[in-house]
Amino acid sequence: MLNQTSVTEFLLLGVTDIQVLQPVLFVVFLAIYIINVAGNGVILMVVISDSRLHSPMYFFLGNLSCLDICYSTVTLPKMLENFLSTHKTISFLGCISQLHFFHFLGSTEAMLLAVMAFDRFVAICKPLRYTLIMNHQVCTQMAVTIWITGFFHALLHSVMTSRLNFCGSNHIHHFFCDVKPLLELACGNTDLNEWLLHSVTGTIAIGPFSLTLLSYFYIIIYLFFKTHSCSMLHKALSTCASHFMVVVLFYAPVIFTYIPPATGSSMDQERIIAIMYSVITPVLNPLIYTLRNKEVDGALMRVIRRRL
Repeated sequence: MLNQTSVTEFLLLGVTDIQVLQPVLFVVFLAIYIINVAGNGVILMVVISDSRLHSPMYFFLGNLSCLDICYSTVTLPKMLENFLSTHKTISFLGCISQLHFFHFLGSTEAMLLAVMAFDRFVAICKPLRYTLIMNHQVCTQMAVTIWITGFFHALLHSVMTSRLNFCGSNHIHHFFCDVKPLLELACGNTDLNEWLLHSVTGTIAIGPFSLTLLSYFYIIIYLFFKTHSCSMLHKALSTCASHFMVVVLFYAPVIFTYIPPATGSSMDQERIIAIMYSVITPVLNPLIYTLRNKEVDGALMRVIRRRL
């Protein structure tokens, strides 16, 4: 990735410039990061160690937990360092690397949530063919495909952004390196980069989201027309509730950020929204899945008993 820039490093202005809040925010975000790594780490450990959870649903849940740990790790450690440091710089290569892994993991998670919705669709609407359709080989191929697709989607942005000319200010009005703040600093024409951001990234966001909604639409139609038992209807819908909550928490801020709105949004709004999908959502996912899932709760208790 050869760049034509005179800028060798960027200054991350962070969440706020109010100095008195920096130590407080450090403690808050450190606690969030620890809970995120611990919560998602526990789910990942339980899914791997408990043979009862070796099913497609929990295979994808394990992927989601792994993604959430990595996703927060891309931005939070640097944010925490900057809360306590007066030297809030990041190298050009470090900035492009952060941008790459942020979009790699974010787009992979978007596609993974769609795959998880499809898994629920097959489980509920095609129960007799579930093990045939969602066999181990198919699940592995789907997981590998979305990870590879996410990587090359991010590579597209990182290569194109690295080739821009940065000749003016190096102050990034954000707490991490993202495409939109960097485009505002670039000298010269950024039309292609903006088109890629809104078209390609917009497709990565809207495409899986539409497939997710379609899966749930078919699930609801199937249940209301095929299921005559209220208890069976409640049980089927409850298996989807956790996933649907995660989908809403993830997609709502992402679509607001990467789909161009009719009116411009302020930098403060974009930073708050970015905190929602890059910091808050990953830490809520394990809570949502463990609080509403008896199988995960049971597996966790069995692991605890074995360790005592």
